[in-house]
Amino acid sequence: MTTKKQSLAYIISASSVGTLIEWYDFYIFGSLATVLSTKFFPTDNPTAAFLNTLATFAAGFVVRPFGALVFGRLGDLIGRKYTFMVTLMLMGGATFAIGLIPSYATIGAWAPILVLTLRLLQGLALGGEYGGAATYVAEHAPAERRGFFTSWIQTTATLGLVISLAVIMATRSSMSKEAFDEYGWRIPFLVSILMVLVSLLIRKNMEESPMFEKAKAEGNISKNPLKESFGNKLNLKYVLLALFGATMGQGLVWYTGQFYAQTFLLKICNLDDIQTNMILVIGLLLGTPLFVIFGALSDKIGRKGIMMAGMIIAVFSYRPIFDQMYKTVDVTNKTVVPGSEKMILQGKTTTVTKEFTDGSSYKNVITEVSLDKTESKISIKINEKDQWTLVAYVFFLISFVTMAYGPIAAFLVEMFPTKIRYTSMSLPYHIGNGVFGGLMPAIATFLVSNAQTAGVVQKPYLEGLNYPITLISVCVVIGIIYIKSAKKAA
Repeated sequence: MTTKKQSLAYIISASSVGTLIEWYDFYIFGSLATVLSTKFFPTDNPTAAFLNTLATFAAGFVVRPFGALVFGRLGDLIGRKYTFMVTLMLMGGATFAIGLIPSYATIGAWAPILVLTLRLLQGLALGGEYGGAATYVAEHAPAERRGFFTSWIQTTATLGLVISLAVIMATRSSMSKEAFDEYGWRIPFLVSILMVLVSLLIRKNMEESPMFEKAKAEGNISKNPLKESFGNKLNLKYVLLALFGATMGQGLVWYTGQFYAQTFLLKICNLDDIQTNMILVIGLLLGTPLFVIFGALSDKIGRKGIMMAGMIIAVFSYRPIFDQMYKTVDVTNKTVVPGSEKMILQGKTTTVTKEFTDGSSYKNVITEVSLDKTESKISIKINEKDQWTLVAYVFFLISFVTMAYGPIAAFLVEMFPTKIRYTSMSLPYHIGNGVFGGLMPAIATFLVSNAQTAGVVQKPYLEGLNYPITLISVCVVIGIIYIKSAKKAA
């Protein structure tokens, strides 16, 4: 291996480790949304509390574009390395602090206010992180292999989710359910500070991007990156094309395949939380290598075709796949074992359990909240065969993600010149992912809840998919018509 290749391998690894930890920090909030809804919001309406938690989670995505502007500008002015060192510290500090916030029962309305504030800081930091890491790696990589090298960064998002789920599952399995609900949920947040410190040490030894150093030596650094990025009509056109012809659809494919699949199994199918997370971890691990494969393939046949193909397949596959996922868990299609149904009354709580002939089980804990109101919490466990069936469906969803997401960093980097690259590529990426994609779980859950209440459609559990399917279709049309197959950056 040559010195250059060793250096590039180190650069990719160091960038990927930092990005992985940033994603870990961000994902644990989403993965623990169900628990957090009972800690930081009033619990008299569980559905409203969960939607409030998802909205708080989504708020972090909404502010990402502002983080892209703030840190993208800094990255184009002072350099890539020091900017995403700052984003890493901001992200890690905010995540650690969430683990210290007292519950709603202790400090009342201050609990959701503090959580929201820290979520906004997380979103701002992440808004500046991805663009820095992608730009940094791309500016070190040979032009003909940018797709391959930058695709490694995309794997960190999935690995960050997998590690966050693994930490949560390990924490859950190390203590009782009551202990996890009481204090154990804080541990994944607090542990993150150690991972951030390790990442800071690794990134501290990285050199500045050679393209940025060259531009700086030649006096070709932008004095006003925001004005040159969005005040220049030609560059603004590329920013809008990148958003509405690529990142909007890519973000929706990503968040539907990873986040909504988890929310769908947990909240709509009522699948057991440990079994849900196990299915997601296995599906993600099987699908993650495809990021690199499609990234490398984009160096050979172009970025656009692969990304558009992933979005088109997603549009036509979502409803059949999610329908089969629902039917796989649905106990109304299963046969109850005679004599297995039991009902246990304990105070204001009634627990109903059933066993099914295929090995599945059902548990419904009904709690009397007031004289005219009860709270029901259903948990279904499926047999091993059905579990692997769901793993296969999740793998298919992730494969669409890897097609749309694998080449995206190289695609965005090549659209913009060095001096305004950090700013120009960060904004469309984070609007597409943060706003259109990040709002997806909350909007889809809301649409399903409304459809179930109205009772006018045959399959209300699929109504949430109308949001991503519609916008991805729009993105595909714009991308196919207006985006050229290749545009090399200056």
